[in-house]
Amino acid sequence: MTTHRMLRFGAFLAGTGGNMASWRHPNAIADAAINLDYYRWLTKRAEAAKLDFAFFGDGLYISEKSHPNFLNRFEPLTLLAALAMETAHIGLAATLSTTYTDPYTVARQFASIDHISKGRAGWNIVTSPLEGSALNYSRPEHPEHDLRYRMADEYLEVAKGLWDSWEADAFVRDKARGRFIDASKMHRLNHRGEFYSVQGPLNISRSPQGRPVLIQAGSSEAGKSFAARHADAVFTGGASLADGARFYQDVKQRAARFGRAPEEIMIMPGCGPIVGSTMAEAEAKYEEIANLVSIEDALNYLGRYFNDIDFTQYDLDAPFPDLGDFGRNGWESTTDRIKELARAENLTLRQMALRSTTTKHAFIGTPEYVADTMQAWFEAGAADGFMLTGAVLPDGLIDFIDHVLPILQARGLFRTEYEAATLHGNLGLPIPANRYAMREAVR
Repeated sequence: MTTHRMLRFGAFLAGTGGNMASWRHPNAIADAAINLDYYRWLTKRAEAAKLDFAFFGDGLYISEKSHPNFLNRFEPLTLLAALAMETAHIGLAATLSTTYTDPYTVARQFASIDHISKGRAGWNIVTSPLEGSALNYSRPEHPEHDLRYRMADEYLEVAKGLWDSWEADAFVRDKARGRFIDASKMHRLNHRGEFYSVQGPLNISRSPQGRPVLIQAGSSEAGKSFAARHADAVFTGGASLADGARFYQDVKQRAARFGRAPEEIMIMPGCGPIVGSTMAEAEAKYEEIANLVSIEDALNYLGRYFNDIDFTQYDLDAPFPDLGDFGRNGWESTTDRIKELARAENLTLRQMALRSTTTKHAFIGTPEYVADTMQAWFEAGAADGFMLTGAVLPDGLIDFIDHVLPILQARGLFRTEYEAATLHGNLGLPIPANRYAMREAVR
């Protein structure tokens, strides 16, 4: 394990990339989101670069207006299992909803992935922001925002308890004595709470890293408190270094109030580097990507954050419309941020829609400029690392790996070899202790 603080990197492998029209780019693989050979190749490139983990997002509701990558994509845990067989060191993380799944099933699924990968699993915990999700799960309505987080809080307590069902040495498998388990090291949870009633134990042994690395991406008040209590890594937007530093300090301070060591929660802003040999070349790449998107696609993309509102009813070149509060059941922090940005910069609907699909951010420039910017965020206490969210894949990730990463390695800011066998270890995080083994140790 490293003896000094280093940058951490996740690679968000979202099909053809984050841009709404990324599938149209000349270098994009149009069916990337269901192309296992493509994902295998790209994950192996990320592993060869010694990135911490590959990440795969998910959602439970689509419409004809959804991002093309969302319309046709793998169920992510199935994909993690496949990629675990093709890789040896890189972490494998995916999104899964607490609102529309059962904690016993999910604890079992992630324990299985952690066993299959030998300790490299990660779970991005979401509460599902889209109201339409309820229609796919026989639910009369979508729970409101803060209720979803209350449910998720209890859900995580159940999952953590189930992952502690078995102490690490419970399965003795003594053939001579006919003793398969040490029953004293099996523990039933017997949880009865507001939302869940779960007896346990889990029907799979403790995994190599005890439980998956827990990731969370909420930036609302409820989301930040949830992350501070449970998450090992936090994804965030971070429009500027100053915004990133405020978020960083906020979440770290909340973690300390929950009795956690602030250094044991990684803050990882999303960034999609666009790299050119000159600033002009990087700007030209940005313009090429931005120009892939039609205004119709941009309006559809923006509308998804607002429960698929039809923005064509509004004047494109008038100020961004007053939409009221969309946070109760949906993307609270995202919709608030969009409305605040539109007001602050007096943006029209057209301008806001186009900006939502192709953000012009601080990580566009030469390899040295991008490396300098990342180092500045890291050293200013705005980031422990970054979630690489390429606007177009594979180009965005490969350009970063080939041109920026060597600079960071030369500066001693990123590894040249993996330090540990587990994702927890490579992130510099301790393996979570089993609560029952801890109690026995202090007797």
